Amino acid sequence: MIRKHKVFLWATIFVIASAIAAVTPRLGRASELATYSFPSIYGGRIDTRQWQGKPYLVVNTASQCAFTKQYADLQKLYDTYRDAGFGMIAVPSDDFNQEFDSDAEVKSFCALNYDIDMPMSETLAVTGAQAHPFFMAVRAQSGFAPAWNFNKILIGGDGQVLATWGASTRPLSQKLTRMIEAELARPPQQP
Repeated sequence: MIRKHKVFLWATIFVIASAIAAVTPRLGRASELATYSFPSIYGGRIDTRQWQGKPYLVVNTASQCAFTKQYADLQKLYDTYRDAGFGMIAVPSDDFNQEFDSDAEVKSFCALNYDIDMPMSETLAVTGAQAHPFFMAVRAQSGFAPAWNFNKILIGGDGQVLATWGASTRPLSQKLTRMIEAELARPPQQP
């Protein structure tokens, strides 16, 4: 009985946090972010420097989450805009206790179920003192920290946080794609 109430309480907190995060994107223009490097799940590194002057999206992901099906639309979003210079990084995280125990399991799951070829990091912390430096910088600039899996952070060609969205914002939503298209339509910028 107590466990049932605990689960209900956590579910209620999640729903409220998601609703708050999804109401409007958070816009940030305080200062530009530096470039960051992420360890790639495929080996090597993913360096955000490759997208200087172009927008990129960073999404904290998890393989055992109710939002995991968003992987399919994230891949479609990446496929739609990558030839125009748009970048994306999926960042698996177990911060909310919904990711597999190993990067090999994450990689296999994503390949088998979603045919993922977008850049993906190794499993990293996205919240708290152990968060990857990118997420710490986003929080310092915009006040945004992932409240759940599949939170989305759009970085503009000028290296600034353009907007952030919670898990309930779908990757192919008009509010997200319109911002990407507007940013891609701008002349290349040097951050």
